[in-house]
Amino acid sequence: MRRLRRIVVFVRGKAVASNELWRHSLQFRVTVSTLALSAAVVFVLGMVLQNQITERLLETKQNAAIAQTRAVVETAASELVGVGAETPEAMVARLNNALKKISSTTTSQDGAGAAGTFEPVLAAGGRDQSIRPVAAGPYDRVPVRLRQFVETEQVSYLMHTVTEADGGKTTYLIVGAPVTTMINPLQLYLLYPLTSEQNTVSTVQNTLLVGCLVLLLLLAGITNLVTRQVVRPVRQAAAAAEQFAGGALDQRLAVLGEDDLAKLAVSYNEMAASIQRQIRQLEDFGGLQRRFTSDVSHELRTPLTTVRMAADVLHASREQFPAGLARSTELLVDELDRFEALLGDLLEISRLDAGVEELSAELIDVRPIATRAVEQVRVIAGNAGSAVELVLPEEEAPAEVDARRVERILRNLLANAVDHSEGNPVVLTLAVNETAVAITVRDHGVGLRPGEAELVFNRFWRADPSRNRRTGGTGLGLAISQEDARLHGGVLDAWGETGHGACFRLVLPRRQDTPMGESPLILPPPDHKASDPHGSSSGLLEVRPAPDAILAEPEEVGR
Repeated sequence: MRRLRRIVVFVRGKAVASNELWRHSLQFRVTVSTLALSAAVVFVLGMVLQNQITERLLETKQNAAIAQTRAVVETAASELVGVGAETPEAMVARLNNALKKISSTTTSQDGAGAAGTFEPVLAAGGRDQSIRPVAAGPYDRVPVRLRQFVETEQVSYLMHTVTEADGGKTTYLIVGAPVTTMINPLQLYLLYPLTSEQNTVSTVQNTLLVGCLVLLLLLAGITNLVTRQVVRPVRQAAAAAEQFAGGALDQRLAVLGEDDLAKLAVSYNEMAASIQRQIRQLEDFGGLQRRFTSDVSHELRTPLTTVRMAADVLHASREQFPAGLARSTELLVDELDRFEALLGDLLEISRLDAGVEELSAELIDVRPIATRAVEQVRVIAGNAGSAVELVLPEEEAPAEVDARRVERILRNLLANAVDHSEGNPVVLTLAVNETAVAITVRDHGVGLRPGEAELVFNRFWRADPSRNRRTGGTGLGLAISQEDARLHGGVLDAWGETGHGACFRLVLPRRQDTPMGESPLILPPPDHKASDPHGSSSGLLEVRPAPDAILAEPEEVGR
């Protein structure tokens, strides 16, 4: 059983390896396919050749044997004239003498003698089965079917296999013919052994087998070489394409000759050069755009500072102005606040796009960060009539994070949730496992329509432009939050249903040098199935501080 299991494991491993090679190697597939088709063609051709050679040998043997039998019949008839009046013992003696005469006589008429050696048999008898035939020679080797035909005076032949005394088997071509005498009917049987023909057929089979194997090996080698000549440039093109995709924009293929593969290399090089030019142009354009955004943001700060100073003076003196002018002063200050926030976000996202931002990560407890973010949106939530609830684990949740960036992410998520909660509670939940820390912000407001979960992180995207925003956001908060999450090596994703609210999930690795693995919190949130199907809020959520109350089955991060 152990050996059988080892054999099964070995065969299974080879099968898996062959399957992998079949799926990944064009050269292997072409070689095996060509070898299989060639083997089928060679097998059919070999069978046809073998059958044709065997049939021709037997046909030649049969014609020569029949001709030789007719000549021997004349000799036997001349030797057995008047036989039949003797006693059985005398008849057996005459038949034996006739066999000796037949064996010692060599004739050449009508092709006789070309059939080779034979064993003669003479039998006296006829259709009368009650009379026991008198025979000379190995009469028991003649099959009954052939006897019946010959006893009706028909020249017949039959191939018959005889088991010898030593257990071996010999195949004979037995030709029978009636011998015309004056008194008693006689039958002559000549047994031609087919040993020589069988040896010839075996030699032909072995020759065909060896020739077919050699031919298949040659075909496999030739196919492998020919396919390699085609596959090698393709592999080189694939390797060059991988290097090109990895950033080696100067990678090109060597052009050898003027064949189709050379044309492919030329076309690839032209395509790579065109893509390189376009990438360079896009990089230059992107750099110019980022520089323009940064320069404009910086240049706007000076006049904005002047306008801010004037607006503060006006705002401080608003009580001396008429009601309409005082209200205009307040609106001016509010819009200046939003303008300053927009400039700050533009500068931040331009630095993120340029890749110059660095992560100042340190190992700290994440729970105070979440608490500070909630406290910063308490006033906004109170104005909107939404309660902000916090669900934290009882034990510390240390992780290597940039506290400023994580706090900004949570502040943006909470402000966005409050703005769309329709006065319903907003719940921030934090959970950790061995490799990751996850934070979800859940609201029960208007939710997201199908397909909008992938759009919420686009810059300046709004689900409903006609809605009045309470928080006065710039439209860049979620985009900056997603970039901050990526800078940590984590993910920020969203879920939402119309009338059932939305849930944003931030997943970060606990160690910057360790993959974060599975998230301890899932999306969609566990409570989404309990929501009212008509879109009404389910009221306040039950908040439990125990970690088990917020942990769920692991899910692949970023799903």
